[in-house]
Amino acid sequence: MGLPIHIMELIEGSTPLNSDRLFVGVQNQVANVAGGGADVVVSTAVAFTAGKLPPTDKYGVFISPDQNCTWWISARTTTGFTVNQKPPSGGTLAAGKFDVLVTA
Repeated sequence: MGLPIHIMELIEGSTPLNSDRLFVGVQNQVANVAGGGADVVVSTAVAFTAGKLPPTDKYGVFISPDQNCTWWISARTTTGFTVNQKPPSGGTLAAGKFDVLVTA
C-alpha cells in the first residue's frame, strides 16, 4: 500500500500526469556489474510490481550512480526499465550501486 501524502505543493509551470496525485517510486542501492573493458556499457534491469508504473511515455526516471558515468534509460514498460551506464571515454565501469527515483 502506498504512503498517503496529505499536503503537496506543485511548482508553478509543472505538467503533472494527474491533477489529484503524484506517483513516486524509489529503489535504493540497485547493484550493477562491472564493465567488461574500456568504454563498455553496463545495462541493469530495474523492476517494479507489474502494472504499477504509469504508461511508458508518462514517467520520468532519475538515477544517482556511485561512480562517474553517463546514464540513460531504455526498454521502458509498466513493470520497469533498463538503466544503461557508460564510463568516461577510455574508462571501465566498476561494479557498484545506484539509487532510482521514478516520478509521474
